[in-house]
Amino acid sequence: MADNPVLKRWEENAESWTVLTRAGYDVYRDVLNTLAFLTFLPSIVGLKGLDIGCGEAGNTRVLAGKGAKMFGIDFAPTFIRHAREAEQHTPLDIEFHLADCKELPFAQASFDFAVAFMSLMDVDDLDRALDEAYRVLKPGGFLQFSILHPCFTAIGSQKICDENGDPIGRSSGKYFTSCAGEEQSWTFGAAPDDIKARHAKFITPRFHRPISSWI
Repeated sequence: MADNPVLKRWEENAESWTVLTRAGYDVYRDVLNTLAFLTFLPSIVGLKGLDIGCGEAGNTRVLAGKGAKMFGIDFAPTFIRHAREAEQHTPLDIEFHLADCKELPFAQASFDFAVAFMSLMDVDDLDRALDEAYRVLKPGGFLQFSILHPCFTAIGSQKICDENGDPIGRSSGKYFTSCAGEEQSWTFGAAPDDIKARHAKFITPRFHRPISSWI
């Protein structure tokens, strides 16, 4: 783990992330990102799917509830432990594997579809991760993923507010400058102050890429 600084940070984040997410403080996931993601997802009933970077498996379980046979992978042991505990408590026939998305432990053409909820943007070698996703998909299979728009991740990106402090726009900062591993510290803003005080802020390595890099 010491040789992989990205893994090290996410393993450090995983316990608090799981607690805060399951307490409902990841509002953007619960009321925006996942709901929007699902509106674009075709029927997955009876299909075999892979959740890449599944975390504590909240979204993996949503997809299993929609009729897919799901597998989840994450490289952080604490996330996989929590995912397996949830599966043991309320079984949905999900299999979880401790694995890196750049070296998936599955044979070629294993899955009908793969998903990545806000995880690929945190991968250091995106091309390798996408190659692996392609490798394990069956012919005609699909990969659906979500990311934070790069205008929010660029170095120097910040809100522009009016004289009353209300946001009216956004400065994109060094949008066209790629960023590889610069760390940022943050937490879920919806958590009350007393809850935030019990948990260290997340430290996440940032891999900013312009939107053209994703197309």
